[in-house]
This record gives sequence, structure tokens and C-alpha cells, in this order.
Amino acid sequence: MGIPVFILAGLLVHFVFLVSIFDIYFSSPLVHGMTPQQTPLPPPAKRLVLFVADGLRADSLYELDGNNTSHAPYLRGILENNGSWGISHTRVPTESRPGHVALIAGFYEDVSAVAKGWKENPVEFDSVFNESKYTWSWGSPDILPMFAKGATGDHVYTFCYTAESEDFGAQDASKLDTWVFDHVKSFFNSSRSNQTLFSALNEEKVVLFMHLLGIDTNGHAHRPNSREYKENIRKVDEGVKEIASMLESFYGNDGKTAFILTSDHGMTDWGSHGAGHPSETLTPLIVWGAGVNYPQKVTSQFFEDNFLKEWKLENLKRLDVNQADIAPLMASLIGVPFPLNSVGTLPLEYLNNSAHFKAESMFTNAVQVLEQFKVSLCKTLINLALEGLSYYHTYDRLFLGLSIAMGFVGWTTYVILVIVKTHTNLTKTVQSSNKSLPSHSLLYGFTFVGMMITFFLLIQTSPWTYYIYCLLPVPVWYAELQVLLMCLVFSFFYRATLTVGLLVFAGWPVITQLWVQAKTTTLIWTVLCALLAVFPLMPVVGREPNIPLVIAAGLLTLLISGFSLASSCKSENKYRNNEDMKVHFYQMLSIALSTYVVSNTHNSLKNKQGLPVFNQIISWTTLVSSSVLPLLSPTFLFQRLFSILLSLMATYLLLSTGYEALFPLVLSGLMFVWIHMEQEALQHYGLSLKPKLAVFNFAYATDITQFRQLHLDDIRRSFFFVFFIVTAFFGTGNIASVNSFDPASVYCFLTVFSPFMMGGLLVLKVVIPFVLVSCAFEAVQVTTQLSSKSLFLIVLVISDIMALVSCCCTFSSNKVKQRALISHYVLVMSLTIFMMLMNGLAQLLTTKRLDLSRRTKHHAT
Repeated sequence: MGIPVFILAGLLVHFVFLVSIFDIYFSSPLVHGMTPQQTPLPPPAKRLVLFVADGLRADSLYELDGNNTSHAPYLRGILENNGSWGISHTRVPTESRPGHVALIAGFYEDVSAVAKGWKENPVEFDSVFNESKYTWSWGSPDILPMFAKGATGDHVYTFCYTAESEDFGAQDASKLDTWVFDHVKSFFNSSRSNQTLFSALNEEKVVLFMHLLGIDTNGHAHRPNSREYKENIRKVDEGVKEIASMLESFYGNDGKTAFILTSDHGMTDWGSHGAGHPSETLTPLIVWGAGVNYPQKVTSQFFEDNFLKEWKLENLKRLDVNQADIAPLMASLIGVPFPLNSVGTLPLEYLNNSAHFKAESMFTNAVQVLEQFKVSLCKTLINLALEGLSYYHTYDRLFLGLSIAMGFVGWTTYVILVIVKTHTNLTKTVQSSNKSLPSHSLLYGFTFVGMMITFFLLIQTSPWTYYIYCLLPVPVWYAELQVLLMCLVFSFFYRATLTVGLLVFAGWPVITQLWVQAKTTTLIWTVLCALLAVFPLMPVVGREPNIPLVIAAGLLTLLISGFSLASSCKSENKYRNNEDMKVHFYQMLSIALSTYVVSNTHNSLKNKQGLPVFNQIISWTTLVSSSVLPLLSPTFLFQRLFSILLSLMATYLLLSTGYEALFPLVLSGLMFVWIHMEQEALQHYGLSLKPKLAVFNFAYATDITQFRQLHLDDIRRSFFFVFFIVTAFFGTGNIASVNSFDPASVYCFLTVFSPFMMGGLLVLKVVIPFVLVSCAFEAVQVTTQLSSKSLFLIVLVISDIMALVSCCCTFSSNKVKQRALISHYVLVMSLTIFMMLMNGLAQLLTTKRLDLSRRTKHHAT
């Protein structure tokens, strides 16, 4: 099997393995075909006003400042005198779209919506807005349209500002909330001269929704403890007060308006959200008005946290809910049918109504979830129904998991057989007196098994993807796992494991006696391993921005490149010419410009002057040129690798916000030393003579016709590569958590919110260390006289066994733990696919050269 065909087959197989995890664990929570359920008794409110302060933390709203005054005095007065309050507990991912879906539709997000950037649901769903008679909403174009799009009929109206207004670099993000309040006031004023609109506003079952994005935007730009964030809370408090007063006046104080203020998610101290930290999952909930209980005085109440004492609210009963519980609460207050897919439980303690009304509401809630039950068992049966739904969604989990595990074993065994057959002398002709089965019998046997599997899936009416998962595996078992592989898998859970591994690597030359023949190289290797071991112990990138460190990394890169250039000129390197010098100078200029852009952009945004256009042009130009410049440099080993480092480093600086800017420098330094150490190891084991690396040319390495056979030490080389790849991925943080993404990383390129563009830049930042390690591994392969295919197949076996271990670990009954294990499985699979792609990219970057001047090439003799 040729290399291109083999790589294509490998990509296809691993893509199937990657996609399988979503069919096994992630099924849509949406079930269709139910009948809407509505409480038969008249509701207490004719209209509902919903304020959602995007990104508002519970503690930021409830806490008092040093003077014992609240940031939101009006809302503080409401919860103390007029309404009920508590904490709404959100779920991961703590993002705007999933939070609003839970609030308004009552179910936790359909994971397939991630393919659309959390902006619209691929499957239509029911919501409180859809069940209302009229809904008017004001706010962000990222949130409002998705509830209007899925509504039946033409009764959900949206008023949005432009997407360009959501700028993290804007001077005053609170203007987004001011826009909402001003337009609501203008809307009601205009209704007095519009009889049709006036009549509609006075109907029953009306919802007024105000999405307030300013707090979230200020939190991202300035952090939640900033003056801007707290000032935005004060403006929202004033706006809520004005709107409430205006509505009471408009409706003649009829006492038929219910108000709810909450948030879709919180925010970490460093201005991010998406994961499960309490600062992200704890959001405020204040409810007042028609049908809502007044504050309930208590002498004591127990919660695991100490918030009540910190907020000085010990004597007011705190009523905590799950975020999805707010949807049935809203439906009950205005008497609309509960959203069909809601999994929320009505929080009765918020209601100020008769026992009969509460019982009917709970009965409706239970019927909506189960469609049959009795009032006295409603809560128990709701939980039972949810367990039944969970069983339904996970019915095929074990079956599919075993099928994929068999597929892994079959593929891994096949790769091992290819290695043994093609690249070793272990295959021998075995004489046996036993008569083997003819080949066609084996074909018939597997054909029969395939037919039985197909028949089984047909009678089960299984999806077409199940056929792929079940027909792909080969019934070959492989049960031997290595301790080192477990160490690599362990590093996916605890980054400190990488530190331990790197410290062990530092002692490798001493253990193998390599230090005797290469003392200086061993010393440098040990120092660089120790330096790289520090990074996994550092905080996750994005939590503590440190622009001076980025600037220092840029200056250090300039210093190293200048030293390299001076050494080259001093030695009168005959392998360099004027054109090569120009490329080197341009790369140094790119490093200098990137360092300046990072510093200038940070100061500009800090002064609320936005992203300078010049900086944005330089950033995108650097990004584009970084993929071309290495191909203009000589293909001599260290010259080409250093050129790749300089080009990628210029882009990496633009995407850095702190200590991670130093990571590629230390990693690349270790990679250069690794290449030297492998030459010493090659000579130590007497496998071949040590080549002159200074004159080694990538362009001629592919012309070698005689490759040596694999040696036991080559397994160690492959393991080193896998370990360095994992270190490149987790060295500065765990990207599996959305929490580790800091929008400040892309501020040199754009500040206007664009999920796919920002996500693409983030992926590029992750890929750059991958490329550096892959290019170094390509150098190790060709300088140790091994074909790229033979050594990479060993790498593939190691990574596949890691993936199999991770896949087996996902079978856990603990839902929280299971989500983390699944994310690690996806990461292992993604790393395997990335390594296959990086192998091809590394060959391109190291062997190809663009000769723009069409000059005569000079090569070593």
C-alpha cells in the first residue's frame, strides 16, 4: 500500500472513530409529537417582563461594596421588600445561546448546535415566546432571531442593533444596554398613537424580553472586577427601574405585570466563560410583581457556600433553582402552555397563589414531562421520567462502544502487521503440517458475519452510521498496554504529569550513558528539559495576561536571530547568499513588527481607542506571509528549521497574551538539541555513522535508496515524538475547556465578535507548536536513515492505543466525570488525526523550496 493511499485510509478510519463518540454519548434532547399542556386556572399575570443581563455573576449583583451599598440599589430593594430571590444554577457550556435556550425553552442545549456557532438551532424547538400571544424583544442579533425563527405564526417580534456594535474594543459597551432601554421606551410611546399596537400590548399572555449584552462585553474587555463592569451593573439597575415604572404607568398600575431578572451565565475573574467554575455557573434570579411571593423572613437557612453572610442576606429566604426551571415559572405566571421540551421543575416557592393553583400547575408540569401521572407523585415521577429519557438516549452506548473498541484493536493490529511485514526481518516462512483453511473460506466466513450484523441492524432500524461502526471492526484482540502509554493518557487529565515526564527525559542521557560521549549536548538537553517542564505547572493561558512577557519573547527572538545571522556572516557560510539574507532580514522585521503591534494594540485597547487599522493590516499580513517565507529559505537542515521557527514565531507573538509567548522558543530549542541527541544515540548503538548535520539537505534526504531496518530504540524515538506532541498541546493549558479561551488572544486581528474567525485563529495558535515538533521529527527521521513511513507507523500504534485506553475510560456513570472523559477521548482522536496531517505538512515545509529569482542552485558536494 503506497504512502498517500495509506495516509488517506488512516484519515478516513480515524475520522469515523472521532465522529462515533457523538452518536454514542450525544443525542438530541428534543422529542417531538407531544400535546401542549396548560394550567386550566386563570393566571395571576397578564404580561411578563424578562430582563436577561448577559454575563452577570450572582456575587457581582448581590454583594455590597466597602460602604455597605449595593451596585444595584433598586434591585436590592426589590428582593428585600417586594419579591423573591435566589441563585440560578447553569450548566456547561456556560455560553449565551445555551443559557437563553435553558431560560426560555426549558431544556439544555442541543449539542448539534455547536456546528452553527451556537447561533441557531438545527432543529426547531418550542419556547415560552412561541406559546405566548405576543412577544416583543430587544437586544443582540446573536440571540433574538433564533427564538423568532422557530416560532409558529407571526407573533414574535425582534428589534436588534447591528452585529458590529458588539466590539470588545469599544469605548463604552454599556451603550448596548442603553440602546435597549431607549428603544423600549420609544416603542411604548409610539403605541399611544397606534391603536393596533396599543390593543396588542393590552392583550393577555404578553412577553416583553430585554437582552442586555453590555455587562458581558465589558467583562470580556475589562474583567468582572473592573470599574466598567460594575458601572454597567449600575446602569442596568437604573434602566430596569425606569422600565418597571414606565410599564406600571402605561398599564395603570393594574397589578398584572410580573418581572424576572436573571442572567444566562456568569464569568471568571479573567473575563472568560464556557466551563463549569462557580463564577460561571452561579447567576442571579430576582422575581417580583403579579403572582410572586413577597420576601420570606427566616431565622436560619443552610447552604454549602457562605454567600448569605457575605451578601448580608441571611434573614431573607434564598430560593435556588436550576436554570431550566425558569421556563415553567414564566409559563405558570402568565398562563401559557409549558414548552414541549422543557425539563424544568416548577419552583413552587416563588408563587403567591392558592394551593389549588399550585397543584394544578405542578400537575401540568408533570404531564408536560411524562404525559401521565398523579398530583401526589409529581416530583417523584418527573425524576423517574428524566431517568427514562436518559436510558432511552444511552440504550446503544455499550453496543456501539464495544464496536468502536473492536475497530481500534483491528486497526492497531493491522498497523503492527504492516510494520513487521515491511520494515523488519521478523517474518519467516513457517512450515506447518496442519492444513490451513483456503482463502475463500475465510472470505465466506467474514461475509457471513457481515451479513448477520447487517440483518441485526436492519431489524433494529438503526441509523446508517451504525452500519459503519459495526462493520468496520475486525475480530482481533490486543490486550497488552504499556506503562508509558498510560502516563501519556494520564497527562490529558493532569498537566503536571508532563513535568514529571520531561524531568525523566532530562535524565535519559545519564541512564543510557550517552552523556559520556556528548557532555555539552547532554547539559543543554537537561537544562532545556527542565525549562520546558516549568510550563505545565504555570496557570492556564488567559487567566493572567502579561504583555511585557510577550514583548520580552519578541526581543529574545530578535536577539537569537541576530546572533544566528552574525555567526553566519562571521563564518562566511558558503551555503547562504544575498537572497537568503533578505529572507532572514524580512523574518526579523516581522518579529519586530509583531512585538510592536502587540504592545501598541494592548495600549490602544487599554485606553479604549479600539484596534488600530495599521496594526490589523500588519497582523494579517504577517499571518499570510508566515506560511510562505520558510519555503524561500535554503533546505539545509538547521537553516530551514530556524526559518520555520522565525516565521511561525511572528504569528504566535500576535496571538499571545502572557508567558505562552516563550513556549515555542524553549520547545524549539529542545527540538534542535533532540536532533543532535538522536545522532549521538545512533552512533552509540552502532547503527550508522553520524552525518554532518550542518550540511545535511532536506531536499536530498528523500533520494536515499537504502534505509536501515527498525531497531528497538526507534520505539523510544516514536514515544518521544508522541510525548512532545502532547506537551506542545497541553504545555500552556487545556484547550478542551472553553474556559481557557481568552478573546484577548485575537485582539491584534479583530475585536468584533466572530466565533468562527476567532476559533480559527485559536486553532492556528494551537497548531504552531505542533508544526515545530513535527518538523523536528521529520529531521530526526531522515537523519537517522529511516523512511518516514516506518517510524510514523510506530507513532500511529502508540497514539491508537492511547485512544483505545481513553475510549474505555468513557464508560462512567458519573455524568460530570463522563463529560470530561469524553472531551479527553475527542482530544486523543484529534491529536492522532493532527499528527497524520502534520506529517505531510512537515515534509512540505522541510523539503520544498520556492525559487522566485530563478537563479542557479548551489548544493553541497
